[in-house]
Amino acid sequence: MTTEPTVLISADMEGISGIVHPTETNPGGYDYERSRRLMTAEVNAAILGVLDAEPDADVLVADAHGPFRNVLPEELDRRARLVRGRPRPLSMVAGLEMGADALLLVGYHARAGAGPAVLAHTMSDAVLDVRLNGRPAGEIGLNTAVAGHFGVPVVLLSGDDVACAELRDLVPDAVTVEVKCALGQAAAVTLHPGEAQERLRRAAATAVARRAEVPPLTLAGPVDVEVDLYSPTTVDQATLVPGFARAPGARTVTFTGQDMVEVYRGVQLLVQLGQIKPG
Repeated sequence: MTTEPTVLISADMEGISGIVHPTETNPGGYDYERSRRLMTAEVNAAILGVLDAEPDADVLVADAHGPFRNVLPEELDRRARLVRGRPRPLSMVAGLEMGADALLLVGYHARAGAGPAVLAHTMSDAVLDVRLNGRPAGEIGLNTAVAGHFGVPVVLLSGDDVACAELRDLVPDAVTVEVKCALGQAAAVTLHPGEAQERLRRAAATAVARRAEVPPLTLAGPVDVEVDLYSPTTVDQATLVPGFARAPGARTVTFTGQDMVEVYRGVQLLVQLGQIKPG
């Protein structure tokens, strides 16, 4: 007896075709509403691809950008379920804890410090870099390793050329879809949205069909974590948290996570501390 697969799609916005500037990705900004429609359309393309390969798949979409309330629920393919809103324990990859057979990363961007790469950052502007056991990791690396903790392979990523290369470095067997070629932090040569959606649908079908050939990225604990923060004040606040310490210098916080879920929550906490302004 076989059971139909559960597929999780984690959707960010910076790696969506046509989007190149922060004002297009922030609520209330220029063209943000257009960006929501473009994001929803690319998510729908990925859903179609998943269902082309596995017509009875259970598809869960995690809205994973900014406020986590970007995908337009009324325009989402009605065969999928949507995870939206924050905070939530697994943040960008909420749904993994419910059980999944494959994870697709749609609309992703490269890590902080990568470049030229469109809208590259890691979690927020408060974070300058994250290193796991000494190796740099952005949102792609963190989310892929969290998925690996649950035994789930990342089988697809769409975004700019730098983001795609970032995943291939971690998971060589994954399928990637380059929807734009970065010229800088806020510039790119981008595909027409319709073309990007067609490519993404085909790639999602291929990726899900061969999911058994893609091994999860497992990072055994304990994991030593270093996070470089923009504000020394945030470092001061972080040292109030048990287990967090200041590395030599003003801007690096270190801690050890027993597994990737603990690492992920620690990084999320530092991101939230970075939103607090000095009193």
